[in-house]
Amino acid sequence: MTKDANKAWEKFRSRQRTGAPKALGVAVEKITKPLFGKRGLADGAIVRNWPAIVGTAFAKVTAPEKLSFPTGERAGGTLHLRVASGAIATQIQHDEPLILERINGYFGYRAVARLSMKQAPVAVARDAEVKPPKEIDPQDEKAIAERLSDIEDEELRAALQSLGQSVKIRSKEPSSD
Repeated sequence: MTKDANKAWEKFRSRQRTGAPKALGVAVEKITKPLFGKRGLADGAIVRNWPAIVGTAFAKVTAPEKLSFPTGERAGGTLHLRVASGAIATQIQHDEPLILERINGYFGYRAVARLSMKQAPVAVARDAEVKPPKEIDPQDEKAIAERLSDIEDEELRAALQSLGQSVKIRSKEPSSD
């Protein structure tokens, strides 16, 4: 092969797909990250995890819209929320210290110092609904407890029991794919 042919072949090989297919979430994150970044929401994690941060009751009637910080700072910011009604805004004002504590606990530092609310329609996320836990078969529960009977630490045993039950329940669920 000539030198030019080698270069062309290397260029062709470098364009070939390598590795396994990537999840759609990876591509979506690459697209949404700049959009969320313009609104101060970093990678959008606060939007995706809003029900886990504030609880499902507040997540159904609120949505984070923008996070703004003082110039040159990345702490002590203002989280702008969209709220469904004035009554909800009053409730949020009452619970603001608790909500701020949960938000800052999520970030791991005092990222948000205050909330600013705007009354507007809120789209309810489908996954904001918390499904009631499914029941486990008593025989499965007993089998898990027997396997964990040798563990002396009660907290560890309880955590492993809960994990085992969750795994058992999920393994019996029909797949939604």
